[in-house]
Amino acid sequence: MAITASMVKELREMTGAGMMDCKKALNETNGDMDAAVEYLRKNGQAKAEKKAGRIAAEGIVKAVVKNDKVAAIVEVNSETDFVAKNADFQGFVEEVVNQAAESDAADMDAFMAEAWAADTSKTVKDALVEKIAVIGENLNIRRFKKLVAEGCVVSYIHGGGRIGVLVEADADVVNDEIKACLKNVAMQVAAMSPKYVSRDEVDASFLEHEKEILLAQAKKENPEKPDNIIEKMIIGRLNKEMKEICLLDQVYVQDSDLTVAKYVEKVAKENGANVTVKKFVRFETGEGLEKKNEDFAAEVAAQMNQ
Repeated sequence: MAITASMVKELREMTGAGMMDCKKALNETNGDMDAAVEYLRKNGQAKAEKKAGRIAAEGIVKAVVKNDKVAAIVEVNSETDFVAKNADFQGFVEEVVNQAAESDAADMDAFMAEAWAADTSKTVKDALVEKIAVIGENLNIRRFKKLVAEGCVVSYIHGGGRIGVLVEADADVVNDEIKACLKNVAMQVAAMSPKYVSRDEVDASFLEHEKEILLAQAKKENPEKPDNIIEKMIIGRLNKEMKEICLLDQVYVQDSDLTVAKYVEKVAKENGANVTVKKFVRFETGEGLEKKNEDFAAEVAAQMNQ
């Protein structure tokens, strides 16, 4: 039976599934509309597509570390906190993070197209679509990151999965004390949310931009002060800002007499080790999605007022 555009349109309106999925369903069922609906339901597309427009800003972050060398972290979102605490959802996220730890994908598109480790006849995207159908909420594998360390990598999860951190370090000694030290550094990252490991990572254009802002602020606050004094004020304020956004410059939260760099140096020395923090990854559930929720609410309100 010839599948017409109007048939595809009708099925799409009935199920909310994508156009190509509808066309495939009609081809597979020889144009039988009821059978096509059932086909889409069985394959999860109907439920998944209908929910795809709904905001998923809850969820959890999970991390896994293998042999102290390989680690992965993922954020998987749900619509509600209730589902985020659901054992089925959490089990799915566990599978996703283990998939990420074995993945060579360079980006999210490649990751979603990979064969699903638990059933290689499916892709990661297929597994997500099926889980949406089972759980009944829009879900989203938002992001992942994999680290492979020469020295050591540790993870820390805070607040039941609200925040997740990976910290990678070069270390010529990897024992329980060194790993505990790096775990404490990961806790620091979770609590203080630095942007960089050290000042060496700070982009020159960022520094210039900050200087311009600080200069404008200082001149407005102190219009009578000469330029050489303003310059010193800017340097002081910039140094203060660097101590807030650079991990190693931050005051160590568990001992205010030390910076993070001094704390790591102290533990390394006690263990006869050389330890250098190389990088960190910090995921916070829903980070950056709140604005999207506000935009969505504003859009709905505007439409209602028309």
